[in-house]
Amino acid sequence: MDKSRFKMMIDLQKLNELNAEGCPACGGKFTLGETVVLACGAWEGGARYIHENEAVFDEKTSTYVERRCYEAGRSR
Repeated sequence: MDKSRFKMMIDLQKLNELNAEGCPACGGKFTLGETVVLACGAWEGGARYIHENEAVFDEKTSTYVERRCYEAGRSR
C-alpha cells in the first residue's frame, strides 16, 4: 500500500488553513515544512490532517488512525 498518498508537507497555504484550529490529535500548531497525514480519530467530521508522529498506519484498513484511537481499538 502506498502510504504517501495520505501524507503532505505543510506549505504556506495549508499552514494558514490548518492553524486556525490546529492539530486535532495534540492541539498543537503546525509548522512550515512539517509532514502531516490524513487520519481518522475521535473527532467529528471524518479524516483530518494531524502531525505524522500522532498517527499510526493501520495495515488492515490501509488508513492512518490517530495514535490514541488506534491503541484503544487494539486493547479491545
